[in-house]
Amino acid sequence: MVPMNFYVLTLFPEMVTEGLHTSVLGRGIDKGAISIEAINIRDYAINNHGQVDDGPYGGGAGMVMRPEPIYDAFEDLCSRLGRRPRLLYMTPQAQVFSQAMARELAQETDLVFLCGHYEGVDERVLEILEAENVSIGDYVLTGGELPAMVMIDCIGRLVPGVLHNDESTLDESFGAACVGGLLEYPHYTRPEMFMGRAVPPVLLSGHHKNIADWRREQSIRRTRERRPDLLG
Repeated sequence: MVPMNFYVLTLFPEMVTEGLHTSVLGRGIDKGAISIEAINIRDYAINNHGQVDDGPYGGGAGMVMRPEPIYDAFEDLCSRLGRRPRLLYMTPQAQVFSQAMARELAQETDLVFLCGHYEGVDERVLEILEAENVSIGDYVLTGGELPAMVMIDCIGRLVPGVLHNDESTLDESFGAACVGGLLEYPHYTRPEMFMGRAVPPVLLSGHHKNIADWRREQSIRRTRERRPDLLG
């Protein structure tokens, strides 16, 4: 098995490793399907004080991450790997991440995520390293760690061997088996009756076609109610 490798360039490596080495992804790491490495940008600081930021040219509030530590961290990784993997920069000023994008990125062997902080990252290093801008939504967070972790979780579970049953990704919302991008149907488990609410009888029937038809109908209904834009 050739694992998919995730690398996160960050000022807070513990945040990344503690958040991603658990649950499904943690089991994927244990099975050798994926690997996750957090690279501390401060290890490449410009001086002994660990400086990685500076005031913005032109004035303004806040600090900007300097280009040198980011450049050196990425180039050092490239030297270790013997190749130049795709570099993704987490920013709200970009195309919004989607399930389709996750499936495309899951085909890579290596992915590098750059997590900015403060007022952002010096634009020149993004241009020189040809970073791809990616957003998880139209809102601002403290740093890029949470967006990177969201993307890694979404992409990682698509890698063969991470989930117990690889086919379980196919029927999920926005998954490949959801024709037209329908939302997923509702799920039920034991007990059969809970606080006066019963499991839909069709799910107890054992009739596979009727169950499939019901789930399809529920997906359409749920999409119409919650995300009508998808039906367009």
